[in-house]
Amino acid sequence: MPSPTATEEVISSTERWAAHNYHPMPVALASGEGAWVSDVEGRRYLDCLAGYSALNFGHGHPALRAVAHAQLDRLTLTSRAFYSDRLAEFAEALTALTGKDMCLPMNSGAEAVETALKVARKWGYQVKGIPEGAATIVVMEGNFHGRTTTIISFSDDKVAHDQYGPYTPGFVTVPYGDADALRSALAENEFIVAVLLEPIQGEGGVVIPPAGYLREVAEVCRVAGVLMIADEIQSGLARTGETFACDHEDVVPDIYVLGKALGGGIVALSAVAADESILGVITPGSHGSTFGGNPLACAIGTEVIALLGTGEFQAAARERGAQLAAGLEALRPGGLTAYRHRGLWAGLDLDPSLGSGRAMCERLLARGVLAKDTHGSTIRLAPPLVASAEDIDILIAALAGALTDLAR
Repeated sequence: MPSPTATEEVISSTERWAAHNYHPMPVALASGEGAWVSDVEGRRYLDCLAGYSALNFGHGHPALRAVAHAQLDRLTLTSRAFYSDRLAEFAEALTALTGKDMCLPMNSGAEAVETALKVARKWGYQVKGIPEGAATIVVMEGNFHGRTTTIISFSDDKVAHDQYGPYTPGFVTVPYGDADALRSALAENEFIVAVLLEPIQGEGGVVIPPAGYLREVAEVCRVAGVLMIADEIQSGLARTGETFACDHEDVVPDIYVLGKALGGGIVALSAVAADESILGVITPGSHGSTFGGNPLACAIGTEVIALLGTGEFQAAARERGAQLAAGLEALRPGGLTAYRHRGLWAGLDLDPSLGSGRAMCERLLARGVLAKDTHGSTIRLAPPLVASAEDIDILIAALAGALTDLAR
């Protein structure tokens, strides 16, 4: 019997000792630089998932790596029991980026969403005068905001939701992209304090709402006196060609929820940003996190914000995104039934007769491209924003070849 390969050994050990909460592609990655990664056997792949947009700036961006190395030699953790110079810098930079008065740093995206929900409820009680225990939040069909017990309580994804009850109450679901349904929900429930939505639904397959929808949501919220919470964890920080996806409609939500790329693909860093009239409801002891706002994460996050300030990555997302869209359009007669894109972010719907999204990703893997399927025959593409024009050509060629493989 032949000896197992290095890849097989990694897969076997992982499957034996780690819980099976993911179904990874059969590749074991060991290193990365820019838009490319290498596996344990030295094979190179174009990374077109980019950690679900956590790696917008690529693997090991020189500026981010330098900041991380420098901070490792200074101070990595204090907890919020004390002040730190890096948190002060980060908070000032992030509030300038968002145009808000204050921010509250956390770690994971789900923690930031939970923070926004807590803030909205407390604001509803203290500012809006909602009776204690009645605060209600409107969410969208097809949403994905994380996997905590409260968040999956309002998920309509059966795999994420089922058999984790009892569920947290206080949520009303409306169709995504339907402003009239939102108006009706607000008219029917006087205890609504906020509307939570993704400007673009990433996990759903890069689902883009109708033009003008975000502006309508903002206006509906303003008239009703409720908070608009924009989950920009995947869509934000240059992925769509603007700093925030809300920028495409000149909308500024009441609360930004940020994460993923905020940590530069190096550390977990998330945050909510809002004006003092909203975030001011958080008082000492009412919310916290041991690692939230730690000096290492804040140093990296501050450099991420500096990179965004150049406009280079927003422009790259627009340019490479236009190149990708042109390539996808050419593939439509060859197995794509539809595609959606905004900046360098795309959701592709395959002809179901050709196979599943997983099958497509396996064919792409064989051609040296990493991608991830989502529901049914849909896959998502999100190359790092440092990807070159040549890299996008490689991706398009791999897609064409994979579709040909499936059609055989």
